[in-house]
Amino acid sequence: MNHTLFIAGDSTAALKGAAEKPMTGWGEYIQDYFQSSVRVDNRAINGRSTKSFLAEGRLAAIEQDFRAGDYLFIQFGHNDEKTEDPSRYTDPNGAYRLNLKRFIDSARERGGTPVLLTSVSRRRYLEDGELDPFAVGEYPSAMREVASETGTPLLDIFTASQQLYKAFGVEGSKRLLMHLPEQAHPNYPAGIADDTHFSDAGAQQIARLVAEAIQQSTELSALKQHLKGEIT
Repeated sequence: MNHTLFIAGDSTAALKGAAEKPMTGWGEYIQDYFQSSVRVDNRAINGRSTKSFLAEGRLAAIEQDFRAGDYLFIQFGHNDEKTEDPSRYTDPNGAYRLNLKRFIDSARERGGTPVLLTSVSRRRYLEDGELDPFAVGEYPSAMREVASETGTPLLDIFTASQQLYKAFGVEGSKRLLMHLPEQAHPNYPAGIADDTHFSDAGAQQIARLVAEAIQQSTELSALKQHLKGEIT
């Protein structure tokens, strides 16, 4: 039986256009880890929070195509943080949790499996050189609690990405994100120093972390059967 894996999320996962490259979303590479029995349908889009994704009818659009046996990967947080924008901001202890439950309920009501992914960490260091455990505020911890409360599979990509940055080091981790000097790329003639969005290499690394998390999940045994093999 074939399945579709829908991604509902923000710019960290979204497909990037030619004018944005080499910026890349991790969702562009996750298909590489699956056999042809799973088709990835990446509905993540730049700049969205749980609130704006729902308000724009994007979950409703997924629902039109969602079938029993499909998967809904849900990763938000970066734009839910934006207190200055009431169209996107959600309280991590209030509306954010309620919105996540709407996504979860949607998948379950249609005979599918919702999967929560904690926000990919921003590359943000504290004065002591350690990575900021609140690089995406309280949203990762809120999502972990929603996963526990609702019995939803959780892939802790926030923790995994922080471990990745630590492994690469303060300077080495820059190549995973959008750090380019002036004139290095025609899309960014003035250069860019962006610690949220991924380079092509970074997106590949994060997609690998997602695949590894699936492989390690005891709750996603059915989905694991569709991976191409052990991820080493």
